[in-house]
Amino acid sequence: MVYAYYPGCTLKTHAKGFELSAMASLEKLGVKYRELEKWTCCGTVYSLASDDAMRQVAQVRILTRAESAGYRRMLTLCSMCYNTLKRANMLVRSDPERLETINMFMDDEPDYKGSVEVKHLLEVLRDEVTFDKIRSMVSKPLRGLRISAYYGCLLLRPKTVSIDSSINPHVMEDLLSSLGAEPIDSPEKAKCCGAYLTVNRKDLVAGFAYEILSAARRRGAELVVTSCPLCFFNLDRRQEEVSRMYEDYKPIPILYVTQLLALALGIRDVYMFNLHYVDPTSLLKSKGLL
Repeated sequence: MVYAYYPGCTLKTHAKGFELSAMASLEKLGVKYRELEKWTCCGTVYSLASDDAMRQVAQVRILTRAESAGYRRMLTLCSMCYNTLKRANMLVRSDPERLETINMFMDDEPDYKGSVEVKHLLEVLRDEVTFDKIRSMVSKPLRGLRISAYYGCLLLRPKTVSIDSSINPHVMEDLLSSLGAEPIDSPEKAKCCGAYLTVNRKDLVAGFAYEILSAARRRGAELVVTSCPLCFFNLDRRQEEVSRMYEDYKPIPILYVTQLLALALGIRDVYMFNLHYVDPTSLLKSKGLL
């Protein structure tokens, strides 16, 4: 079965390394996908209003375009896109009246019938590809690399859309183990990064980043991985503020988990490390990985 691939906005701009490394890895692993021909922004944040059908139109429009193109599964990489699309899909599937209302709003689109399943990349790697297969295909094991996985909020909450335990998730650690790396657990791995407070409260977000990254460093991590472009920005770019606010702070590289997947699979020239504030190149070279 072929996945409809929904990239979302950031993966075409600031997170191109995320997309390029993921797509190259999926192709090597034999996962079939096609990017949706017509896609729009997912809306970024799931609406919590009880009577707010208009705010679900963007998500349902994406789902109906996948459905009308013949797809039954849609793949997302971004944690925010996953959370927003998955929750909207669950809402309209469980509320026929609201789905009818939204379909009427979309008078220039086919009616959505609710047949599309929304899947996050990590679910596909774990449940379809399997980590055993990934382990067998690794050509450049990440031996000696100590990595802390950071989940943030949107892959784990609410429980109805969580891809793993919201208390002690381990899907990224399991993937990292299959790549030959040494996962480093951290009690801060499911703490909020500050999200959109980064717009007007940089100091607050920098404080969160300091706590999250310092906890990983104290436990021996050499880098941190995530699957969320906003978390990446808050943990990577906000280290500039962290370094000004905390004299004892030592910067740590932040990577997308797909960049390490591609590296371990022997894929070249898909990383876009030039988009990172903290460049991981010297660390990876010191481990013989670049």
